[in-house]
Amino acid sequence: MLSYVRSYRFLQLDVFTANLFGGNQLAVFPDGRGLTTETMQAIAKEMNFSETTFVLPAETPGTDFRMRIFTPGYELPMAGHPTIGSAFALARTGAIECGRKSFVFGLGLGPTPVTLTWKDRELSFAWMTQRLPTFSEPIANRANAAAALGVPDSAVGGTGLPVQVVSCGVPFVFVPLATRSAVDNAMINREALNTLLHQAGLETNGVFLFSMERGPDKATAYSRMFAPALGVHEDPATGSASGPLGCYLVRHKVVPPDKANAMLSLQGVQMGRPSYVHISIGADGTDIRSVQVGGESVLAGEGVLYIP
Repeated sequence: MLSYVRSYRFLQLDVFTANLFGGNQLAVFPDGRGLTTETMQAIAKEMNFSETTFVLPAETPGTDFRMRIFTPGYELPMAGHPTIGSAFALARTGAIECGRKSFVFGLGLGPTPVTLTWKDRELSFAWMTQRLPTFSEPIANRANAAAALGVPDSAVGGTGLPVQVVSCGVPFVFVPLATRSAVDNAMINREALNTLLHQAGLETNGVFLFSMERGPDKATAYSRMFAPALGVHEDPATGSASGPLGCYLVRHKVVPPDKANAMLSLQGVQMGRPSYVHISIGADGTDIRSVQVGGESVLAGEGVLYIP
């Protein structure tokens, strides 16, 4: 029998949802002190969620906490649902005091401000601020994107919008599709996806597909995200891609500037985990001045992991 010498509390949350068993699952270790990088990676693989986070004492002036984020296969410099969910976890443990309006996470790419809304002494909503976007040149061969997603060329070309890499800290290939059914029917062709990512210069990042077709949910965009090279075949909610999505929609005049501060991406429906990712872009015409992604989270459970 193993002799357990260390125990680590974790909280499990469903993020970008107000309902248990919806949204994107997250494991948060509110005190990751004493864990090596290798052990953190092993724990993330053990948890087998899209991401697992480890909160540590602040390392940089102007930050309140250091946080490290791991997929089952890699450490990430920044991610959205881990930032939002970890804020809710720290509020739950009391590390963030009730009523506090904001704090700053120290992430791999630098300080990341988070603003908080409270209701009846419970955290009800959190916004993370992301970096201003960078845009690549559009990918000329949109047929490669269609092949990677297993959809007809017309599903991509019919939108009149470009296939393009956009980043607010983590780059993604954005692929517009004409209909929600095309989004639902997409199936990754791994070889074609590798070709697309290589063409985009993103060997291990994800592809984000979306449709602007409206539905009864009133979402601005209906979306999915695949990142098999990161150990995440499909992600129910991708905050790090949602900020760039909002920037893409403003840059290409799909959403006017006066509507850009109240966008909603509905993701994860096909996985049975609908996720509601709120996007607020501050813009002057197509000039983007600020990027925020926000949402709700619910606590699913707590546990203790033993490390020998």
